[in-house]
Amino acid sequence: MGKLQSKITTRRWRREDIPEIIECSRATYHDYSEEFIYSERHYEMQFAAFPQGQFVAVCNKKIVGYATSIIVSIDDDFWYDVDELTGAGTFSTHNPDGDTLYGADIAVHPDYQRRGIAMLLYSRRKSILKRYNLKQMIAYGRLSGYRNYAGKMTAEQYVEKVKKGELKDQALSTHLKVGYQVKKVQLDITIDHSSLNYSTFLVMPNPDYNLAKKRISSAVFPKIQARRVRVCAAQYHMRPIRSFEDLERSVEFFVDTADSYHCHFLLFPEYFTYQLLSFQEKKMSMKDAALKLAGYTDQYIDMFKRFARKYNIYIIGGSTPVLREGKFYNTAHLFTPAGNVHTQDKLHITPAERNEGGIEPGTSVRIFNTPLARIAIQVCYDIEFPEVSRLLTLAGAEIIFVPYYTEEKKAYYRVRHCAQARAVENFIYVVMTGSVGNMQTRSGSFLNYSQAAILTPSDFSFPEKGIEGEADPNVEAVVISELALSSLSQQRHVATVRPLHDMRLDLYDLMSKDKIKILRVE
Repeated sequence: MGKLQSKITTRRWRREDIPEIIECSRATYHDYSEEFIYSERHYEMQFAAFPQGQFVAVCNKKIVGYATSIIVSIDDDFWYDVDELTGAGTFSTHNPDGDTLYGADIAVHPDYQRRGIAMLLYSRRKSILKRYNLKQMIAYGRLSGYRNYAGKMTAEQYVEKVKKGELKDQALSTHLKVGYQVKKVQLDITIDHSSLNYSTFLVMPNPDYNLAKKRISSAVFPKIQARRVRVCAAQYHMRPIRSFEDLERSVEFFVDTADSYHCHFLLFPEYFTYQLLSFQEKKMSMKDAALKLAGYTDQYIDMFKRFARKYNIYIIGGSTPVLREGKFYNTAHLFTPAGNVHTQDKLHITPAERNEGGIEPGTSVRIFNTPLARIAIQVCYDIEFPEVSRLLTLAGAEIIFVPYYTEEKKAYYRVRHCAQARAVENFIYVVMTGSVGNMQTRSGSFLNYSQAAILTPSDFSFPEKGIEGEADPNVEAVVISELALSSLSQQRHVATVRPLHDMRLDLYDLMSKDKIKILRVE
């Protein structure tokens, strides 16, 4: 019997189905980057959390489609991203007492599309609505056809034309056919480059929902909370020291301070390891000094790994010169509570670094997808190049940490004004800090000027001057602020101006020559 005449059936998943489900996912979402395709471990956790909500479509014993779902309790007026709703793909947010079915994913293999498979899978989902007496089913839908119209019309206008039948969108047209209603169009709820990060928020009410029965069976509906993180920027005093142990004591002072204020992230300045030059007896050129500092890399890493584990905090350990394959790089390090270490090289090298220190530019742009936030690191001069910040934003970054080293006010304000601009134009948070104090060494004098700051977009939901917090200039201090991450996506959509929505992609484009690496960080 040929493929077109074969019967298609649906059933619940079995654990042994997972390899075929991954194959189907990759074939369906071939335009997705590999890092957005769930691993076997993710699917195992999804199956374990709610096996009754996971279905497959089968043709001739081959899995040709699948659908995943969980029960959640949400605030209908709030905006949640996919990681918030799904526990970063683990379905740890599944709540049997919830009142909403979240249709997390649905896929039909390209070779088997237009055969009613999606309708069969949606029928299984609708049966969950009735069986568990749920108020509604929600989903985020792709808008892959919008790319061809971006700049010429808004995403909202595009959706209206699809709803009226004037345009056809592969995903949205199917969603409308199965009974979803489009409640709003959202930006950056999902990372989907083919849809320019736009998605529809879809709702399918359950006409048989019985509120009274639900209240009896589930007295309390604990809702998924908004994501907030507390960040700390250490404005570090560069005083002379006599040993590496002195540096450790200074560093632990700030880590302990951040921990006492229950911070999740702590930022140190660029090149704060210059302090180690204060007890070197030999006069050195800056290139020799970079070599000397690179020799402390292992101790530097061991120190921060120990503190990150001990205090259960994510530490951006400023930056320090490292030597790799005979070349020097100015490298920032991210240390995690699990004891892992990730790096981001400085990409744009100042003339002084290049000519006097022999520092080479890095080549890789990275986002660190932590359980708390999607963060990136731009070292000092890097924040003065808006292209990279915009690429990071489009790839999902929510906070950019900027360790910097500036000697005087004009240099500082170059970094500060550019950091503020990046926060405003991308609707992201920027956390920046540098060193203070003057330090005399045999290799020369080090001047420092800094005013650490935590910067926000500039609109009604944010502080008037776009400053969440800042230190007094040029004194040893910390700046601590709590950042509401969930509101970023919502404000990108409803704010007075919408720079990410209103880009003219019909006039210009911005693409990374090498794929931005998105690293899952424990």
